Amino acid sequence: MLVVDDQRGVRTLLQLAFQEEGYQVATAVNGRDALRQVERWRPDVVLMDVRMPVMGGLETLPRIKTIAPQTAVIIMSAYVEVEAVDEIRRMGADDFIYKPFDLEELKAKVKAVLPEEVFDGRKAVR
Repeated sequence: MLVVDDQRGVRTLLQLAFQEEGYQVATAVNGRDALRQVERWRPDVVLMDVRMPVMGGLETLPRIKTIAPQTAVIIMSAYVEVEAVDEIRRMGADDFIYKPFDLEELKAKVKAVLPEEVFDGRKAVR
């Protein structure tokens, strides 16, 4: 899993929460950094904020899908209008969650977009 957010607190929270669930979690501070990581190791899922310096989530999303079409992308944002969520899905997002998010809801969304073989019982194995 790759967590992409310019806020250190969000990155740390998600990294720790998903590591406790058994995921291997890397982080990135912006879209450019995320693309470098996706090119190197093709994560199963990317959790990505919309507004970030250097390269935002909406600019990064289609590039991730070009590099690694099998990678699921869940977009996170506090700033997106309800009408824009459909457009974000058309751009290739597998799901969307509003910030501030409920951690259990986000965990459920992640599990829903991942293939069944990623899990060994309740725990993620990669």
